[in-house]
Amino acid sequence: MSRFGIPDLTALRGQVVVLTGGALGIGSELVRICAGRGAHVFFGDVLAEKGQALEAELRKTASSDDQHIEFVRTDAADYQSNLNLFDTAYSACGRVDHAVSAAGVSERGNITDPALTLQSVREEPTHAMTVLNIDLIGPVYFSRIASVYLRQGSQSNSSTTNGSASHTANKSLTLVSSVAGFTEAPGLTVYSTAKHGAIGLMRSLRKTLIDADQPIRTNAICPWMTRTRLAQGMEQAWAKAQLPSNEPVDVAAVIAGVMVDSTLNGASLYVESGRAWDVEPGIDDTMPIWLGEERCAEWRKGQVVLGSGANWQNREAGS
Repeated sequence: MSRFGIPDLTALRGQVVVLTGGALGIGSELVRICAGRGAHVFFGDVLAEKGQALEAELRKTASSDDQHIEFVRTDAADYQSNLNLFDTAYSACGRVDHAVSAAGVSERGNITDPALTLQSVREEPTHAMTVLNIDLIGPVYFSRIASVYLRQGSQSNSSTTNGSASHTANKSLTLVSSVAGFTEAPGLTVYSTAKHGAIGLMRSLRKTLIDADQPIRTNAICPWMTRTRLAQGMEQAWAKAQLPSNEPVDVAAVIAGVMVDSTLNGASLYVESGRAWDVEPGIDDTMPIWLGEERCAEWRKGQVVLGSGANWQNREAGS
């Protein structure tokens, strides 16, 4: 796999960053990193008390009086709430440079519990749907809104050559998925489904957004076991097995590095012990093996026909 090296993060100074899930865990560490490098940070979460406390803490150490560090109560599963977060940043700074969808929750219980009966199965799995709404619907809403706000403002983007692999772009959209987004995760049925969807969302956007007149890089972050509240209850078994894990700040540093690296687009970065590797090249390079050379060749020809996907959007409804 291709190892990702975290670049110099001083380039974050003066950048305008919008993120969800910023009150706790990975998101709060990312807020600290960005604010500490002089970025303007607008972060959302439903945990208003913790978010406000983090805002107050970081404003005391702001690099200048005009540095914006602002918490906005945001329900990641609500479209208007996401829109309000971006509006706040744009009203204050006139542009958005980087957008990170980091809000996430894990599930409790088993939606296919063997104890379910013909009677109990009639009860809607409300919590499971909350997980899906926050971990998948939320990133879809966030990406749609981000794609517009990232195109605004005076800071220009540039692309060097035709072909997305050679593009560079100053603006970025980053989606926080999980190792459960590209591997199996027994017991995390809805969470894993949503995180697979987040990678699918990144893959569906990485060509369309980078090939636009104002290119935007799109990447996914896929942490393994990270010591956040989502992993509570696993720590002892993990330590006993002597398995590596991440601290939230480790993952946050990788996300910050992705924001700064103007050449990185379309990556799914697996993060373990603070180190990151892009799994996408391995998937692409081995396709002739797991799909078959002939079928792989036909698929690649089909992708050329599809291009950036405009053909799908140009079809008449129902056709």
